[in-house]
Amino acid sequence: MYKTKGLKNGRIEVADALRGLAVIGIILYHSVEHFNVFGPPATYRLACDNTVFRVLNLLLSGKMYGIFAVLFGLSFFIMRDNQEQKGNDFSLRFAWRMVLLFVLGAINTCLYDGDILTTYALLGLLMIPAGYISTPVLAVITGILLIQPTEIYSALTGWTPDVSWVNGNYGKMGDAHINGTFIDGVVANARYGFVTTMGWFILVGRLTQTLGLFYLGIIFGRLRLFYDEGKNLRTWGIMLAVSAVLVLAGAFVDFGSWSKVLKPLHNLCILTVIMSAFVLLWYKVSGFMKALSKICFFGRMSLTNYLLQSVLGSTLFYGFGLSLCTKLGTTWSALVGVGIIAVQFTLLYFWSLKHQRGPLETIWRKLTWIW
Repeated sequence: MYKTKGLKNGRIEVADALRGLAVIGIILYHSVEHFNVFGPPATYRLACDNTVFRVLNLLLSGKMYGIFAVLFGLSFFIMRDNQEQKGNDFSLRFAWRMVLLFVLGAINTCLYDGDILTTYALLGLLMIPAGYISTPVLAVITGILLIQPTEIYSALTGWTPDVSWVNGNYGKMGDAHINGTFIDGVVANARYGFVTTMGWFILVGRLTQTLGLFYLGIIFGRLRLFYDEGKNLRTWGIMLAVSAVLVLAGAFVDFGSWSKVLKPLHNLCILTVIMSAFVLLWYKVSGFMKALSKICFFGRMSLTNYLLQSVLGSTLFYGFGLSLCTKLGTTWSALVGVGIIAVQFTLLYFWSLKHQRGPLETIWRKLTWIW
């Protein structure tokens, strides 16, 4: 059983900056996807659209959420460890915290049918027992989850879960977003959003990997990898080298029938390259730290950012608003995403001048400790 080492868990700025980077990437990719509306070909397209989409898909799809998931596990460890050092068991309070997150996710689902907060809240409950497991055992469990055990079984046996209804549900929600009113979209999302997102997680093999990334964040927290201590930077260097080799090797491999297993693993390697390179640059290049430290506040307000992008994105891209989903191709949509990021960055920057946490983070924290 794992016991706290009694070491102080200070604010980890590199983790805040990484979370900020992940939020920026998520907003940008959601904009390219028209916030999950896949309708007729857009009116205004550019010759570079396919190239822009391939680049953004390579760098962002599955990677930014992956970083977000690792840092979600890290945050759980820090909160739990701080309470354990005070002699408190954080389990019940964290479960309540996940109930609150589920409620926020349910609200967000009504605006954006690709919400992940509800899924994170449910999977997050499984971090509670993981908090008691020794690090070596947890590392084995994490490894098993990350290699996609259900997808391996599916590839070997031919068995696949029936999630054929997922595309149909997306079609119903998409039609409401393109042709319906705001209320039509809310009703469709409330009816189909949560279950469809869960089905999509199963369809693309992200369910076990997400939980594995949560656990990986817990392990990183226990090993204090995000601090510049001991041989941590050497460890990040090894991770960067190994993952970079695997990324390059995967680029020349036809995944074929094993795509559901190998593609998430390839994404995991790209994620590791991004994360390890970021941490190494942060601690080894002073200019990099100085420049990227400016997005730390953005990462600390990730929950507010996530719901705010749903409000802005749906207003811009859906039919009840400017209906950009039927007008803009990939490149123009990416530029709109940059605009959304700029608006949110500006708003929350001024908020950060007087507040340490974002508005939703403040509410979430106060409700967490309401009893």
